[in-house]
Amino acid sequence: MPIPLLEITPKTQNQRVEGYDVADEDDAQIYRLTDATSETAIQNLIWAAYRQIFSEHLILESYRQSALESQLRNGAISVKEFIRGLGKSEVYRKLVADTNSNYRLVDISFKRFLGRSSYGKDEQIAWSIVIATRGLHGFIDAIVDGDEYQSEFGDDIVPYQRRRMEGRPFNLVNPRYGDYWRNRLIEREGASYYTVGRKGDINKRSVAEAIPANFLSMARGMLVTEINYQRTIAQTSSRVKNLTLLDTTHKAATPQPPVTRTDVALPYRYIPSTPKL
Repeated sequence: MPIPLLEITPKTQNQRVEGYDVADEDDAQIYRLTDATSETAIQNLIWAAYRQIFSEHLILESYRQSALESQLRNGAISVKEFIRGLGKSEVYRKLVADTNSNYRLVDISFKRFLGRSSYGKDEQIAWSIVIATRGLHGFIDAIVDGDEYQSEFGDDIVPYQRRRMEGRPFNLVNPRYGDYWRNRLIEREGASYYTVGRKGDINKRSVAEAIPANFLSMARGMLVTEINYQRTIAQTSSRVKNLTLLDTTHKAATPQPPVTRTDVALPYRYIPSTPKL
């Protein structure tokens, strides 16, 4: 008998509140199978599903699920079953499930399958128990078969981010894995995505020094010259006492320049006002 889902207190998020915003270009585009009446429209719907679930904007050929695509084109499965198949694929397990903890897997999966973030740690803990008891496939089934998915997307709509008020879309801000998995890769393989400017072979120590998470410990380990503040204050006080200050209480008499008569040679000849006859 499976363990029942723990009770969760939902938080007020954007997707739970009726909006009064005006539609603009930042709103998510909705892809419905009933609106896809051409081959191009169906192809766009398939690529939208890949971008939403795999969070890859350049889909590699090895990531494509040819069997699921064929069944969707022929009408054998719905969009809901196509999304379920992408979540149960080995690509999703490799890109998301194997590289994250159960808590982070819950948050990422909710963003991609339900179009919202998780309601804090309580919901992450509750659904991590589902992962531990039912596995990845049971976890995906519980999300896709849930009431929230059915009420928001139904059988023919590709999941999308609901009510994105600000910030970037979920699939642009969420990396596939966090610092924990990156550090594990470095310890296991001795490689890093950070460039280390050193000559010769790169060892594990030089790679570890290039990880930003280790910068704080490196800074704390640096030797800083100890300063004796009491000695500095005493030296400064003695220098101040020995200074000779000028007397600025009386104003010095400023000599005034002498005023003398200066002869000026006129540049023209004097002409009397009354001419002589």
